[in-house]
Amino acid sequence: MNILSIQSHVAYGHVGNASAVFPMQRLGCEVWPIHTVQFSNHTGYGDWTGRVFDGPAIEELVDGIAARGVLGRCDGVLSGYMGSSDIGNAILSTVNRVREANPATLYACDPVIGDVGRGVFVRPGIPEFMRDHAVPAADLITPNQFELEYLSGMATPTLAAAKQAVTRIHALGPRVVLVTSLHTDDTPPDAIDMLAGEGGAYWRVRTPKLTVSVNGAGDAISALFFVHYLRTRRADAALAQAAASIYGLLHRTEAAGSREILTVAAQDEFVAPSQKFRVEPV
Repeated sequence: MNILSIQSHVAYGHVGNASAVFPMQRLGCEVWPIHTVQFSNHTGYGDWTGRVFDGPAIEELVDGIAARGVLGRCDGVLSGYMGSSDIGNAILSTVNRVREANPATLYACDPVIGDVGRGVFVRPGIPEFMRDHAVPAADLITPNQFELEYLSGMATPTLAAAKQAVTRIHALGPRVVLVTSLHTDDTPPDAIDMLAGEGGAYWRVRTPKLTVSVNGAGDAISALFFVHYLRTRRADAALAQAAASIYGLLHRTEAAGSREILTVAAQDEFVAPSQKFRVEPV
């Protein structure tokens, strides 16, 4: 498969494309990465160098790829953090170009807006752009619980509420929704849930809660789930594979006491996860 991944990039560490590209390659995909920013390291360190690219810069690169005559062989487009509406418009324009060349292409959008405990952390206007433009254009989205609540306009204290929120998002356009981290009144304190919805069916996987907190985990899970969904066209199968891999990756990162996710050192987790977890219909 060929996947066009339009995300941020860092030279040191693993966030954005630096977190998403290698897992997809390790799973046997050709990845065409386009960087929306190129920084020395992620901004969580407090200081960094590099620059932010604009929408025309992204479209220029897509022009070059299109000149090779390969857009028709693109199976999927993946996007993550959007630094501005200008970049977002360029990404959606690219999705339309790829779909014209290959109507079977799927677009996966990680609607990065904020997180539980932190609130919104993107620039003003981005949450609305995600809700009104990016999400409706997507076939598949991977929000966390905070983003699920923002996009659906409802709180999700219970599993039933979370399922209703996913149903509301289906009505916006995406046929597949993966909630990458979910904690409801049904979730034990020492666990974390992931919830996938497709075609009126819902599946949950529960894994032990880890203490590690690293940047880039959301980028990795979105990429893993997308690849497995493209291959199986089943949200439950993609959930099982992606959950096992991301848990193994984070467990090994925690054991190493690393501030950066161990994308390379733990790469076997992408193809042969050391632990598997039950996916249950809910």
